[in-house]
Amino acid sequence: EIFTRFTDKNEGTTSFRSLLIPFGGRAESLGNAYTGLSDDLSFFIYNPAASSIQKETQFGVFHNSWIADSNYETIAFTTRKNDLGIGFQASCFYVPFTEYNIFGDRTSGSYYTETTAALNISYNFLNGYDFKGLALGANLKASWRGVPNYTDNDTNQIMSSSGLSQSALGIMADIGVLLRFNFLKFYNSREPNVKIGISARNLGISLTNFSGANGIKLDDPLPTILAAGISITLVEPVTLSLDFKQPIKLFDINSYLLPYISLGVSVSIFNNLSILAGIEVKGANPSISAGAEFQFSKIRMNMNYTLDFTSSAVPVNRISLSGKVMLGDRGRSLIDSKVDSYYMQGLEYYSDANWEAAIEAWNKALELNKRFDPAILGIKSAQAQIMMFNNIKESWKLKQKKK
Repeated sequence: EIFTRFTDKNEGTTSFRSLLIPFGGRAESLGNAYTGLSDDLSFFIYNPAASSIQKETQFGVFHNSWIADSNYETIAFTTRKNDLGIGFQASCFYVPFTEYNIFGDRTSGSYYTETTAALNISYNFLNGYDFKGLALGANLKASWRGVPNYTDNDTNQIMSSSGLSQSALGIMADIGVLLRFNFLKFYNSREPNVKIGISARNLGISLTNFSGANGIKLDDPLPTILAAGISITLVEPVTLSLDFKQPIKLFDINSYLLPYISLGVSVSIFNNLSILAGIEVKGANPSISAGAEFQFSKIRMNMNYTLDFTSSAVPVNRISLSGKVMLGDRGRSLIDSKVDSYYMQGLEYYSDANWEAAIEAWNKALELNKRFDPAILGIKSAQAQIMMFNNIKESWKLKQKKK
């Protein structure tokens, strides 16, 4: 009863509610606090800017066993070349639809479905060693709500196109921003320890009445969400993430919907095993999640359990699973290794006062990564040393001439 004061009287007044269902897996294990983190394929829901910062090319399959015999299935793929990320995703929510007549006889059986497909593109601007860049991205999405045909009460016959009249098409876009940097970082890693994300999801319209009668009409508004999130790793094994989300109705802003928050924590036990937990407080229905993620070879698996509290005496339990194939980083780690090698070589030359050779080594590092800040600073320092040494030589020559 503590949460009944947060009941939202306008909840459920938007269409395509499946757009609010998480894929399952890692993001749901973190209580959906993922707008700032977005470090796997679930970024499609939370922040489209994140395809340009993924470590590896990924192909994933997600299964979320939702409520009332409904399920949510997803496949997704993402890859990136340098700072350009692209991807695609397709999801299907479905629930059995069975109709009975007044005598209790089954007259029709099919599925109510909501299917969504998305294309993603993003780019990480000004990506460097210290400042990890500002990523911008977008999803272009289309959703189809499929309603089965149903019977006429008078004739007890299935009516042609009756389901089509209630089916709908949603056309929308997501936009996102992701900023990554280091702050209060007490461990050594190239990965930034702070990520801040902002996204606007499901910006668009929904159209219905495709049966031909009275023309196509606007459906209920889409479940548009404005979200802001942050993730921070102060101690390397532990990552905290927090999201604030504000639902809105694009064409009825005055119909106020209550905001909600999500909090998640991830603890890396080993390099290939993590324990995750999260809580989301949305209206009067808080949910608590817990999961485990592990990797063997190139396969990364996640198992998640979510407990949804509702106004009923019996809470709703859900299970979700995800499997991702990690297809490598397209040679980026090899390039980073070469950059590090040239940089260390330059440091050795620098310590031996061989500044010209140090500059040459660091320029080779910059040919591979033009924003490798340690090499840029090293070249400036070596140039300053050379200039100082030349000034000393010139000064000594002048003194010799005076003698």
